[in-house]
Amino acid sequence: MRHPIVIAIDGPAAAGKGTLAARLAGHFGLYHLDTGLLYRAIGKMMAERGLDLDDAAVAGTFARALAPHDLERRDLRGREAGELASRVAVHAEVRSALVDFQRAVAARPDGAVLDGRDIGTVICPDADVKLYVTASAEVRARRRTDELTAKGRAVDYERILAEVRERDKRDSERAVAPLRPASDAIIIDTSAMNPDDAMTAAVTAIEARVGPR
Repeated sequence: MRHPIVIAIDGPAAAGKGTLAARLAGHFGLYHLDTGLLYRAIGKMMAERGLDLDDAAVAGTFARALAPHDLERRDLRGREAGELASRVAVHAEVRSALVDFQRAVAARPDGAVLDGRDIGTVICPDADVKLYVTASAEVRARRRTDELTAKGRAVDYERILAEVRERDKRDSERAVAPLRPASDAIIIDTSAMNPDDAMTAAVTAIEARVGPR
């Protein structure tokens, strides 16, 4: 039996970490958890009920009650859900309530790939491999603009760029578990990479740390 490995992937929005995490999970035969879905689900449930997303106590209550089936909603992938997630993710009550949920996934007998914003620094500080996937704000905004345009939505690049920068600021300056690379993380800058390039770079880095799988 292969030794289980835990791969922790962090990085800002639209850097490509979610796509990369899913591909790595398939490549290495590991379970994948997009931890951003936890915060997106909480944000959506609160918004639907007209609740104040800045109310830390209420957000914490939703976090403690979160169940796996809440992550199966089809409306958690959009830009709106991402903005809601960023607002509830600043609350210490929310983040502490979700620690056990995430660590239980990482403790799976066969290992796992987890991606988010504090995986290598808080959730899995002892992960076998830590990747920090990033790209310039301009590139990430262009990717998001192109994605939305392809879906037939009229969007303004400058507005998207402003939103990307604001979310980066909110994520990196929050008091609890701010977005930053772990001290031993491998940095993968995808600004000039396509998904295949990023995959090759990640597999090479992982196998350099843990050996061929």
